[in-house]
Amino acid sequence: MPDICILGAGPGGATAALHLARAGYHCVLLDKATFPRDKICGDALSGKVLAELRHLGGPLSARLAALATEAKSWGISFFAPNGRRMSVPFKPRYDPASSPPDGYVVKRLDFDNLLVEEVRQQPLIDFREGCAVARTVRTATGWQLFDKADNLLMECKLLLVANGAQSAFVRQVAGQALEPAHYCAGLRAYYRGVAGLGADNFLELHFLPELLPGYLWIFPLPNGEANVGVGMLSRDVARDKINLREKFLHLLATHPVLSQRFAQAERLELVRGWGLPLGSKRRVLSGDNYLLLGDAASLIDPFTGEGISHAMVSGRHAADWAGRALAAHNFSASLLAGYDAAVYRRLGQELRLSTLLQRLMRWPILFNFVANRAAHNPTLAETLSMMFLDIDLRARLKQPKFYFKLLFGGKTQ
Repeated sequence: MPDICILGAGPGGATAALHLARAGYHCVLLDKATFPRDKICGDALSGKVLAELRHLGGPLSARLAALATEAKSWGISFFAPNGRRMSVPFKPRYDPASSPPDGYVVKRLDFDNLLVEEVRQQPLIDFREGCAVARTVRTATGWQLFDKADNLLMECKLLLVANGAQSAFVRQVAGQALEPAHYCAGLRAYYRGVAGLGADNFLELHFLPELLPGYLWIFPLPNGEANVGVGMLSRDVARDKINLREKFLHLLATHPVLSQRFAQAERLELVRGWGLPLGSKRRVLSGDNYLLLGDAASLIDPFTGEGISHAMVSGRHAADWAGRALAAHNFSASLLAGYDAAVYRRLGQELRLSTLLQRLMRWPILFNFVANRAAHNPTLAETLSMMFLDIDLRARLKQPKFYFKLLFGGKTQ
């Protein structure tokens, strides 16, 4: 019986498996899909993703940089409800000709496969794709996993659950309910020929009044393509009976600025939807003999939509605490609660700040005020930049004066 089984080979599950292998632990990694496979997403990889690749070591960082399907990105542009643009480089001074980028846009088809190809090279990882787990049963020593035909697939002592917020385990065993106030409905489509994409491939977040506190994004890809999408709180979509697909296409066709940029653009696929479990509420991430990772742990940033790096952070800490549990021969909820503490120690304050910024978007006048002052507000620019890099914001977020300067300007040391 393997000690550790991981459900889901996305960034969270694959990262956990790779860290376990590097630490000398054997694990089984299961995914219902066969790779490469698409995953509906914005496709943006922040500096925090690059930092997690460095934590993994090996050739992954170099392989990402060498992908022909990646677009190097040097910053992000926020468009306030009044149309005011805040362009924030990931670094204050950068030179695309000589400096390595601090962000990329890579289709999940390619990025997730990059991680999986590294998984395939590890003899300590038993990777089984095309393997759907339909049912889990608690035993005295851990878990039994069954397929759709109710055949026993395997047993394990510790289950790392990284197969999304809608999985049966998350809902039925971990008891994590879908809460519309902390869940985002998202749509994505690939386009070719969108006008006005900058040479430095800044990510674009458009906080349009019709979508608040959600936004529309445009993320440049190679070959003149772009990932274009929209996200709104599920609560708002349900309350106002919004057909999000119709609203998305209507905005691209009629918005005074966007309609010009998309007039000659070609949509390359059907508009596809998915859900984003937001980290705007702290949740229990572990229990007896299990840990929740990535989307299964509802760790997506409620302001930026950042999810990939947070999944990888949770994967790294899950591997650490799985190793501790094995060493102690203890898989109890009380010991594994240390995983919750580790994840929220790294991400908790950033998630709280993002929740504050998300709520700020409820008042367009205040959001416009902040945007209008952005050019003279180094605190805001620095903070937005740091949210996309691997820079620890915890010390800054503990300063009461930080929040005043975030709104009204000034330099925070």
